[in-house]
Amino acid sequence: MKWLSLVCEDRPAPKALETCIRQTREAAGDSPDLSLLFVNTAAEEETERLLETAKKLLAPKTLLGCSASGIIGGGQEIEDRPAVGLICAWLPGVRVFPFRLTQKDLPSPDDPPKAWSQLIGVMNDRAMRANFILLSDPFSINPETLAQGLDYAYPGSVKIGGLASRGRRPGENALFLDRESRPAGAVGVALTGNLVVDPIVAQGCRPVGRPYKVTQCEDNVLAELDDRRIPEIFEELFASLSEKDRELAGHSLFLGILNNPLKAISSAKDYLIRNLIGFDPERGLLSVSALLRPGQIIQFHIRDKETSAKDLQRHLEEYKNRNPGIKPEGALLFSCTGRGRGLYGRPNHDSEIFADKMGPLALGGFFANGEIGPVDNATHIHGYTSCFGLFRPTH
Repeated sequence: MKWLSLVCEDRPAPKALETCIRQTREAAGDSPDLSLLFVNTAAEEETERLLETAKKLLAPKTLLGCSASGIIGGGQEIEDRPAVGLICAWLPGVRVFPFRLTQKDLPSPDDPPKAWSQLIGVMNDRAMRANFILLSDPFSINPETLAQGLDYAYPGSVKIGGLASRGRRPGENALFLDRESRPAGAVGVALTGNLVVDPIVAQGCRPVGRPYKVTQCEDNVLAELDDRRIPEIFEELFASLSEKDRELAGHSLFLGILNNPLKAISSAKDYLIRNLIGFDPERGLLSVSALLRPGQIIQFHIRDKETSAKDLQRHLEEYKNRNPGIKPEGALLFSCTGRGRGLYGRPNHDSEIFADKMGPLALGGFFANGEIGPVDNATHIHGYTSCFGLFRPTH
């Protein structure tokens, strides 16, 4: 197994891709089994030429990609300016099953798991488990429904990816599969065979206060915790915080949800982090960007650049401690557009931490409008998160 990751800022974009392909050919002569292409270009004709160039000069067996506002690769994070990123993988003993989906294609909640496996073209087989790379448009398809459906049909499989971020309105993104680009839907690959995908999901938060149990809620609106109204909870929370944390909580307060109330809390990574989207002090109601249910355990969290950096470092160190002697061959990174230079004040932050902890491992990806990755064995769409997939052979 071999992975390469390159980026180039030459203009026009097809010239940048030619540079990446030339360097790839110099490092490995054979055509790759899988190539991922991420581009920051607004020109539709450039997109068409990019796919033609990739097919003609690189000829990967499968090409997957999308448009993005920032490109990650070759140790660089290029944000908000034109660039091309190319990741190539040679995967002996691995089968690649590409697919393209629209919202209309997705099975209904009443359909059996088989409806999903027939749609993807891969049966759920524990002996030959499929893992997934998913790229989605944020406007034309519900990525949460897609992720939940794949979890339903392929329990235990890893699903990682991101939402295209170049476009700000419907129809402005591009999703690539082989020689075809479309402005809507989702694309992906299922990977089976001699491959393990290890996910790392760094949500960049730390808990404050103490855990509470949800005792009254409706849909995404929280009314009581531990049989106490939310204003009382907030008063208790803010009284417990340092001056610095109170300031952070004023603009960077989040809710961490422990979906399994029977699970012992071992660390912040057990929580699924969700945004607070509104507070009605007169009625004492707190709106959250997640459906809630009584009995769930929650804890408030805060985020800043120091917390995000330490959180990522801890995740990578824990991965190495859990997997002594294991060396991944390549990695993908789907990082939120709200991280990068805007959060840390400098470029290449997460890529440099990754290189420091993991060594000279090929890493590529893009800044996403939502990141796809698992928390507590369930796949979610995240925000302000860096989702990694580390790839290695089974044997």
